[in-house]
Amino acid sequence: MAIPPDVTAETVDAFTQAEADRTRELAGEGYLKRLWTLPGQGRALGLWQAPDSVGLSTVLQSLPLSPWLSVETVPLSQHPSDPALTGG
Repeated sequence: MAIPPDVTAETVDAFTQAEADRTRELAGEGYLKRLWTLPGQGRALGLWQAPDSVGLSTVLQSLPLSPWLSVETVPLSQHPSDPALTGG
C-alpha cells in the first residue's frame, strides 16, 4: 500500500475502518469469497468472484483504500481434479 506522506494517521485509520466495512458488504453480496493476510506489511490475498473483468474492476475500485493499493488480478478456471468437482 502506498499512502501519500501528507495523509494523517487519523485519515488512514478512518479509511482502514471503511475498508473493513466495505469488504464485509462485498462478502455479503457474494463478491468476496475469502481473504488472507500475506507476510509483509499491508499485504493480502483475496478470492473474488464477479461476472467478468470489468465487474471485478468496478468492485475493487469501490474499496476505500483502492487509490493507495497495488492490485494484481489473476483469472482462474476450473481444474479437472478440483475436489469440489470430483466429490473428494
